[in-house]
Amino acid sequence: MRPFTERTITIIKQIPEGHVMTYGQVARTAGNPRAARQVSRVLHSMSSKHQLPWHRVVNAQGRIAFQGEDRAAVQRNLLQQEGVVVLHNKVSLETYQYTNHEPYESI
Repeated sequence: MRPFTERTITIIKQIPEGHVMTYGQVARTAGNPRAARQVSRVLHSMSSKHQLPWHRVVNAQGRIAFQGEDRAAVQRNLLQQEGVVVLHNKVSLETYQYTNHEPYESI
């Protein structure tokens, strides 16, 4: 596994319940600020294997990024179960964004 992927997995696992991070924020914290799409691929391909809290990652505007309503509903429900308020598939980053993670050095 590549170092960026390993760091991404570690970061996502450390997002506390009731908080979110953005794809870009995870990428920056993992050391590659231009790799938000790679974060999405990691979530897509490794969430089950590594038991990642994938639902805690949202887009830069705080929106649920899934296009299909079924998947968006699952993410919305999981966030709401953790106490996150989701209005119109959007989370307040000001309220729920997790920012206490130290960034890795840039690649």
